[in-house]
Amino acid sequence: MRHIISILLQNEAGALGRVAALFSTRGYNIESLNVAATEDSEISRLTLVTKGSDGVIHQISQQLLKLVDVVKIADMTLDDHIEAELLLIKVVVPTNAECNLPELIESAGARVLDDSPETFTLELTASSQELDDFIIAVSDCSEVLSVVRSGAMAIARGHNVLGAGF
Repeated sequence: MRHIISILLQNEAGALGRVAALFSTRGYNIESLNVAATEDSEISRLTLVTKGSDGVIHQISQQLLKLVDVVKIADMTLDDHIEAELLLIKVVVPTNAECNLPELIESAGARVLDDSPETFTLELTASSQELDDFIIAVSDCSEVLSVVRSGAMAIARGHNVLGAGF
């Protein structure tokens, strides 16, 4: 099962490396990972996506909590949450394209960042599945030159929060 794990950790050199090393040495794969400072510049939020049974994820969480840099952990997929991912995609549209790219962009809610004569650079924020579907739709009527994705990010719905005010 796919899990989105949100980790608050000290914003210090090597903290990310220790988390990644824990996954690597135990043979767990990280499908996506993003990290940035929170409202507290001393704390970063690391969001990673991995696959495993609930038991494996529980074991990973317990091992993560033993790391000195880790402050708090939450498996976001266990509770009601909002999930999003950012996509940047650069495409070339052939002059004889059979689909209407501007219509596709509008219907998906994407935004054109650059429409140079040779290429379009597009931005879309949506769920991972919606991004997958958009890439397929765009590739049906254009040549995809480059794809950049942020990886999933998640935040709890409602009052629940994994915040720095621990």
